[in-house]
Amino acid sequence: MLERLNQAMEHVERNLDQEIEVKELARIAFTSEYHFRRLFSALAGIPLSEYVRRRRLTLAGAEVLAGERTLLEIAMRHGYGSGEAFARAFRAVHGVGPGEARRTGAVLNSQPRMSFRLIVEGSSSMRYRVVDKEEFRLVGRKARVPLVHEGMNPAIVEFLRGIPAEVRQRMEALSDQEPEGLLNVSAGLGENREEGTELDYYCGVVTGSEDPEALEGMDELIVPAGRWAVFENSGEFPLALQYLWRDVFTQWFPSNPYRSRPGPEISKVVVSEDGTTADAELWIPVEGTGG
Repeated sequence: MLERLNQAMEHVERNLDQEIEVKELARIAFTSEYHFRRLFSALAGIPLSEYVRRRRLTLAGAEVLAGERTLLEIAMRHGYGSGEAFARAFRAVHGVGPGEARRTGAVLNSQPRMSFRLIVEGSSSMRYRVVDKEEFRLVGRKARVPLVHEGMNPAIVEFLRGIPAEVRQRMEALSDQEPEGLLNVSAGLGENREEGTELDYYCGVVTGSEDPEALEGMDELIVPAGRWAVFENSGEFPLALQYLWRDVFTQWFPSNPYRSRPGPEISKVVVSEDGTTADAELWIPVEGTGG
């Protein structure tokens, strides 16, 4: 998988002077467009579109300083329809406009070429199982929150604190199928997973109940039938769960014959009494036979 990803990165490098289609990159990597975007952002730490933009403006910066082409020629060469659009993008990456950079010989930023390699750390294995599940319904309370990759998410903490104990008890009583118990669900998140991206966050349970009294005031999410990879770990809270998600995309997917598919990501976390550690279960929607 990593070899195919690196072939896709070579394609990016050869075609920075023209439009780069994710469909072609996914074809080179033998995977879906959705999974390619998700895997790239997890491995690289930035969205694919941002990497391409930075690489183009790295090359454009060198041309600006060289002084052999006009600024408009450089802008057009790197896909910008006007000098103004090029100047805005250039300043966002380099902290200075192209005209000023050429006049003063400014120090510019550089985005190195990326390639991927597998680094084996430690000897621990990942505990997982694969589950095929029919369509199910999640009910609970929903909030729109920003994505936070590491540490506590203040928006989620505030939202959870605002859920009355009586509502939590009603939700827990409704849980009647796997994944069981009170769940954290992230839905509607874009493929790039950029820090600060907004998503729908649910605190809820999976249920088949139709009791109108028990469901009063609840938000609902219908989850289509599909295959899920279910991972388990224990450790420091909340880092253990965040590191588990990272390891799924940076270690498990490149080493296994599955790929991610669109759908909500579901976690169940049981926190210790002192709030320092937790047992976590993470459900990731996947596709592939595993054969």
